[in-house]
Amino acid sequence: MFENLTESLKEYAPNIFYALIIFAAGYIIIRLVVKSLRAVFAKSQHIDETAWSFLISLIRTVLYVILCVMILSQLQVPMSSIVAALGTAGLAIGLALKDSLGNVAGGFLIMFNRPFKVGDYVDVKGSEGTVSEITILYTKLLTIDNKAIMIPNGTVSSATITNYTQEAMRRLELKFDISYDADFHKAMRLLERVISSNSLSLNDPDPPFVRLSEYKSSSIRLTARVWVKSENYWELRYALLAEIKDAFDREGIEIPYDQLDVHIDSEKAE
Repeated sequence: MFENLTESLKEYAPNIFYALIIFAAGYIIIRLVVKSLRAVFAKSQHIDETAWSFLISLIRTVLYVILCVMILSQLQVPMSSIVAALGTAGLAIGLALKDSLGNVAGGFLIMFNRPFKVGDYVDVKGSEGTVSEITILYTKLLTIDNKAIMIPNGTVSSATITNYTQEAMRRLELKFDISYDADFHKAMRLLERVISSNSLSLNDPDPPFVRLSEYKSSSIRLTARVWVKSENYWELRYALLAEIKDAFDREGIEIPYDQLDVHIDSEKAE
């Protein structure tokens, strides 16, 4: 028995050796192909990063499947057996990994529908961040503090998505509460002047908007709206908040805090 096993190993050893060579060569070639494709796609102006990132992920997976088939063939596994095994494995894997297959389908839906692209700032079911990568199974977001959020593509494709940077312009809305004793006409003129004087504020498609919008229990609310380029949204927001507070302080316009006035009837108290 030992002699027969030794003879079998001697006969089969070349196949194992060549299979290892195919694996090593295939692994290196796949890495080189993926690297080359990444460089070509990065220079292309016809395919954006969202599409080629997903495409490279798909190509890498297909190439590894082909490499596995070549290795099995070199090991003299009959092709009919390989096909039968792939069919059986495909059914078993399909049942076991139906969620993952749903993520693959979700990835294709994202590519076709294009609700966002790499570089967009989005909100997906409460998770906010900049889209950094879209693979076959997951979409990767980077938060403002550089945390990575991996969301399954199946979840992304069926979720309500808010894309904050898809449009070239956004409308910034700010609300300010001032005292009932303050001159709200003066405050409105002051808001218009401060907003219009900022170079990031846009007059197209509409000029800045300032209106008295609400009577609150302890204050009057003024609402201001102004158009701004999407990339300047946060810069303008923070700048206006600081500039308007300084302007209110200079002009003596009070920004009240919640308060409760208690009046005591002295006659009833006696």
